[in-house]
Amino acid sequence: MFLLVASRKLAPVTNQTEPELISIVDDDRSVQSALKDLMESAGLSARCFGSAEEFLEWDQRNQTACLVLDIRMPGMSGLELQAKLKAEGSLIPIIFITAHGDSKMRVQALKSGAVEVLTKPFDDEILLEKIRPALIG
Repeated sequence: MFLLVASRKLAPVTNQTEPELISIVDDDRSVQSALKDLMESAGLSARCFGSAEEFLEWDQRNQTACLVLDIRMPGMSGLELQAKLKAEGSLIPIIFITAHGDSKMRVQALKSGAVEVLTKPFDDEILLEKIRPALIG
């Protein structure tokens, strides 16, 4: 498993009655499942996608409050998806996760507007701490 999912009840990320939607794009199903469980334990709604292309095909992607995105995936990479969304004028906050990151990749992602780049494995609370301000805008 790539992250630690809390066994305790996490404090809700927002106080809204309708949970914010976190879109998770990662080609590893176990990561998708763990992140979805984490988001739901924090009072958020989550939808998982196995590829950048699958996310782009989803006609309701603009409902995404924050995108948790793997950098290296088969097909379109996370950095390529970030560039495509930026070119479309999307303002969806992006938090990258990667097991294979390097400093050049991290700098590129952050310069292109990413909220954060986290290296797997990472602590679940750190991810939630990065999501909270992204939801506020």
